[in-house]
Amino acid sequence: MQSARPRVGLVLGAGGVLGAAWLQGALAALVEETGWDPGSADFIVGTSAGSVIGTLLACGIPPWYMVAHSAGESFDGLLDAAGDRASDVPRSAGGGYGLGAFPVPGPGSWKLALGALKEPRRLPPAAVLAGWIPRGFISTRPIQDVVRAACSKDWAPHPGLRVVACDYASGRRVSFGAPGAPKARIAEAVAASCAIPGFYVPPRIGGRTYVDGGLCSVSNLDLLAREELDLVICLNPTSSRDRAGALPGRVLRAQAGRRLGHEAKRVRCSGAEVVLLQPLAEDLEVMGENLMAGRRRQAVVDRARQTMAWQLRDLRGALDGLPLGAPPFTGRPAGEPAQWPRFEDAARERFAA
Repeated sequence: MQSARPRVGLVLGAGGVLGAAWLQGALAALVEETGWDPGSADFIVGTSAGSVIGTLLACGIPPWYMVAHSAGESFDGLLDAAGDRASDVPRSAGGGYGLGAFPVPGPGSWKLALGALKEPRRLPPAAVLAGWIPRGFISTRPIQDVVRAACSKDWAPHPGLRVVACDYASGRRVSFGAPGAPKARIAEAVAASCAIPGFYVPPRIGGRTYVDGGLCSVSNLDLLAREELDLVICLNPTSSRDRAGALPGRVLRAQAGRRLGHEAKRVRCSGAEVVLLQPLAEDLEVMGENLMAGRRRQAVVDRARQTMAWQLRDLRGALDGLPLGAPPFTGRPAGEPAQWPRFEDAARERFAA
């Protein structure tokens, strides 16, 4: 790291319900081991599950609170961004499922399907296949409700938040929040980033339809290659250096890892140091192969908190220059929850300074 106050990017990858759980536990360990506040990163790039957790960070929700809330702890008197009881926000981080539309057979996006036939090498393989999959039918409302509980405005307080989705007609990557990107409300952008083809109803924003940003890349780490950063920390739930689990999962993780490696090389070529943090075999054992299986959420959070601490202790030198944060972003503030400032208000005050 080159400057007294390093410029830092944080990248949070895709991974479904259990990927979000892994990110929560891993981020809590990151704070505990380094004292750094991940919500203070100059840029936060979130894809799919990572867009949910990244948006919570960008709205001032600290990892210690995410973990405590997920475990069932109540904070009497603490209000969310909408002025409601914070303890009433669903603890599944948007993992509830309900019908949003009736299933319809046939390709979900004829434009994407036919366009991919003409230029199959222009798009990632997942995006090529996505057009042929029927449209999703599960509502994204639970995801949007979690985001609205964290953010009362059209966009998060953090000016460097990037929420990645895939245009359902062209297959092109869209980074909501970036200069020149389509305008979107934060809850809609996150829903688009999470809209797994064939599962979630794809949201429409500004007259166009969007689906899961993981179709373009499960990490989208390379978006930070031109931001002149000193350090980029990437937490990626869907790749691993450990060969564990069933063969299909190993193959998918290996593919994600190769893409992650290429993206990391691009960012390193820009002059930034890159730290890649991925699940260990112990995490994969708890996560299993179905990343949408919400019943294992808390077990994944707890395991990630433990295994990430192991990884970070081996990387101490690479993270020594991170600035120390302070409550409420790195730990519980003093007093009763009713006396705490709302997290969003604290975040807006920080970025207005």
